[in-house]
Amino acid sequence: MREIDDIIIHCTATRKNRHHTVEEIRKWHLERGFDDIGYHYVIYLDGTVHIGRPVEIVGAHAYGHNQHSIGICYVGGLDRRGRPANTLNKAQERSLVTLIRVLQSIFPQAGLHGHNEYSDKECPCFNVGEWWNKYNN
Repeated sequence: MREIDDIIIHCTATRKNRHHTVEEIRKWHLERGFDDIGYHYVIYLDGTVHIGRPVEIVGAHAYGHNQHSIGICYVGGLDRRGRPANTLNKAQERSLVTLIRVLQSIFPQAGLHGHNEYSDKECPCFNVGEWWNKYNN
């Protein structure tokens, strides 16, 4: 197993309430020249958590930070008009919290970050640190 120092949260940058699958995201990433889907986990609108790339394999989700990180992506991130927004619904949020807690129990040294901390992108369209404080106090 590789060393994991960070858990990085992403969004698909798709409109609120529009369902997308791991297979679709994989296709998008392959079209961009990736060798597979870049994320390790994808959280669907119904809150189900799906495996993207195996955790044992380095992801392709945060340039310069992939070697020692796990990428989690939720479907959404844009409001109905296409503007960046936190579109996590209750099911997605519950699953994200649970997944983060499980991963932090396996990788206790791993920090939690949003993709926007490492790039000029809005992704995941909210401040992960402020959001996580609601659950980590």
